Amino acid sequence: MLKISTAPHFQTTRDTRSIMLDVVIALMPAALAAVLFFGINALLVIFTSVAGCVLFEYLACRYWLKTRNTTTDFSAVITGLLLAYNLPSSMPVWMTLVGCFMAIIVAKTCYGGLGKNIFNPALVGRVFLFISFPVQMTSWPQPHLARFWETDAQTGATTLGILKHLDAETSATALQGKLPGYWDMFAGNIGGCLGEVSALALLIGLFYLLWRRVITWHIPFYYVSTVFLITAVLWLSTGDPRYDPLTHLFSGGLLLGAFFMATDYATSPMNKKGQVIFAVGCGILTVAIRLWSAYPEGVSFAILIMNAFVPLIDKYVAPRFYGSRR
Repeated sequence: MLKISTAPHFQTTRDTRSIMLDVVIALMPAALAAVLFFGINALLVIFTSVAGCVLFEYLACRYWLKTRNTTTDFSAVITGLLLAYNLPSSMPVWMTLVGCFMAIIVAKTCYGGLGKNIFNPALVGRVFLFISFPVQMTSWPQPHLARFWETDAQTGATTLGILKHLDAETSATALQGKLPGYWDMFAGNIGGCLGEVSALALLIGLFYLLWRRVITWHIPFYYVSTVFLITAVLWLSTGDPRYDPLTHLFSGGLLLGAFFMATDYATSPMNKKGQVIFAVGCGILTVAIRLWSAYPEGVSFAILIMNAFVPLIDKYVAPRFYGSRR
């Protein structure tokens, strides 16, 4: 007998929980790198952020939305991990919990819960903390390998922070000793937020997500490529060390944002064409904010701005129905 039903017609054993669990696994190399470079303080920030997000999600489901408990699908764990990765290892516990509240209650629950939020919850929490507590959010402990239990660490400027305060006449020779080498930036032996310091750890997570087919390559590739190409053209045409494309690639939150936050299902376009437009827009905004605004980093603001355009992008790049005119 022929059965006729509405789409979708594909069946799979994968559910939200299994997909989210894969993302958690992909984020573990970055957690290991953070603890390796920043010690027990990093572990405390990660634990506080994850526990806070899970707690607020449980309370919201039970007492506000009055729906089933969604903490078991690991979405709150991912939000907690991503929020922690956007914080310095010196972040006080109570401020981290404030970020958790903003991420889960304001950016997620107010829109109806999982899959209904417009903006990436972790980035909302991060930007709120950055605006509210700028001193704590811009105090960057330097890495201290092999000193896990050390709680006091020397602070310093990030790589992008150093570049922001240079002028166009500064030569590459004058920067020797001030900027970390490419290998230190790639491995993670630099100051910065917990999850953005190790490009190597983030790439391992990306390859795992691609292997498991949790995400596609379009948003990470076009986002990173846009930033790299724009800065490379500026660098080659001017010779200004502020535009060094490899420095912009390996420092700051570019890879973390491109791999794990711009690819969020709920806040990114649904089809490939829309994802390309979204990623290129994120790349252009990131470069513009990094180079010509008062902020040394622009990934968080770029992704949140493009999140607001996702419904419009989806509307104008939606595939036409078979037999209909464009």
